[in-house]
Amino acid sequence: MIVVFLLCVFAGVPTAGQTLDVCATCHVNARCDDKADGSGKVCNCKYGFVGNGRTYCQDKDECQIGASRICGQHTTCHNTYGSYFCKCLSGYSPSNNMDVFIPNDGTHCQDIDECRISGQCGEGGQCRNMEGSFECSCQLGYRVHNGAEPFHPDTDKASCKVVDCGQPASVEDTVLLSFTGTTYGSEATFVCDEGFIWVSGDNISVCGANGLWRGSTIVCEAKCGPVPFLANSEVVWHKRSVVIHRCVEGYHSWRGSNVSVCGVSGVWQEATLRCIEIKPPINHLNILNEKCLHWKAEKYEEDTEDYKVTYVGSRDYQRSFHDKRKRLLSSKADQLELCLNLLPVTNYSISITAVSARFTATITTNTSLPVPPAPVVYYREFETPIPTLRLRRSANTLDPISLYQVFVLPIEEIMLFDCSSPGRPDPSRKSKSSSEYITAQIRLTQVGTEMNFTVGDGLYYGGFYNAPLENGRNYYIILRAVSHWKTALKSSCVLWAKIGGTSYVLKVSSLSAAASVGLVALAILVGYSCIWFFKRT
Repeated sequence: MIVVFLLCVFAGVPTAGQTLDVCATCHVNARCDDKADGSGKVCNCKYGFVGNGRTYCQDKDECQIGASRICGQHTTCHNTYGSYFCKCLSGYSPSNNMDVFIPNDGTHCQDIDECRISGQCGEGGQCRNMEGSFECSCQLGYRVHNGAEPFHPDTDKASCKVVDCGQPASVEDTVLLSFTGTTYGSEATFVCDEGFIWVSGDNISVCGANGLWRGSTIVCEAKCGPVPFLANSEVVWHKRSVVIHRCVEGYHSWRGSNVSVCGVSGVWQEATLRCIEIKPPINHLNILNEKCLHWKAEKYEEDTEDYKVTYVGSRDYQRSFHDKRKRLLSSKADQLELCLNLLPVTNYSISITAVSARFTATITTNTSLPVPPAPVVYYREFETPIPTLRLRRSANTLDPISLYQVFVLPIEEIMLFDCSSPGRPDPSRKSKSSSEYITAQIRLTQVGTEMNFTVGDGLYYGGFYNAPLENGRNYYIILRAVSHWKTALKSSCVLWAKIGGTSYVLKVSSLSAAASVGLVALAILVGYSCIWFFKRT
């Protein structure tokens, strides 16, 4: 590059004896100027061009430094060949009122106040000027339509429409006399209806900016005076001298007329309506003695209600158990009781449906463990120390009995037996005691409908030793039925047998002695008979 530059320099240097015409060598976009020191001429690129003035002068892009720096604020810059021009952004106008300008004369862009133009925002709109733009909102009595405030009419579809309140709202006990219109600011005039007099208040109603009629406070009273007050009721219709009442929310009509009438005498013939609190058709539901349902019926006294009672029972300890039954009841009573045959040790869910009211109430209960039924036995008295006893069990598989226990009770002068006694704490020992003890424990699964049991056979039953009975002692044999569920324990007892104390050896000796005495007596009788016979002969 250095070589090329030198060649160019030497090419422009005149040879000895020649005079250089500098101005002839200037570029077409350059001008020939005098040097500042007066030593000759020099080529300078014209305004809007940059270069060496002789070999090249190219266009200068004045806009490249930014429109705000060269044209000022709120402008756009447009480059031209050898020059440029400026324009104001939308919403602004040049201070010299020219469409385009070059800011060398102090021209600048200033905000246009669009709100100077009347009707810029349309009917009912109010204009608000902003820097470079404007926005619209609706005047009082107008509402924005197809959009939201603020809006711009050139970019949005929104506009302002006058508020319309519609037909004037009726005022209680009045009639509409006249009205000037239905839009904002219109007025409606009311007068009291026939049979009523103006007591107080203003009779003019005005259409407000919110689209509602307001302002009329006229109070008209019937010639009979204020409308009758009924407890827990409200007025749903009031026309001239007739008033219709109804019960407020949460109450219902019990009986009586719901119409009050202003009579010709100027006295109200009051409605006889009674409003009572609404309660469920079935309430205060509870269970008495684990079997009887009790509830209160909410209905008209003369009405008959049909009830459907469904109860389902289940047992935690018996998965296959399922007790489901139904009962039907019709009654006019308001206090009802229904007793159910609920099974013991069962979880029940009971539902009662008032058919006509289509209302269902539900309650749950858990039946407790009852005292088991007394065992059915055949009581006997024995004189053998190894008696066989007989038990007959109920065929009902739902009875609550868990097991049977056989007690041996030695007979003494003073005896006391407690059926709830736990028995001897160590039933496996073979020692004999003067107090009662458990000689056998038999679980329900080992018992059929009948069972024979031999006392004192020397075997074990449920971990209890069935010890032989002592000869010469008297015993009572007691059978205890036990029901057991979780921590609950119930039992019932029955006297099964009595064992006599005479020993077998003593019985044989007594019989032998009796036989000997009988033989001696027989021999004496035969001897006397023979002597008497011989004397006769």
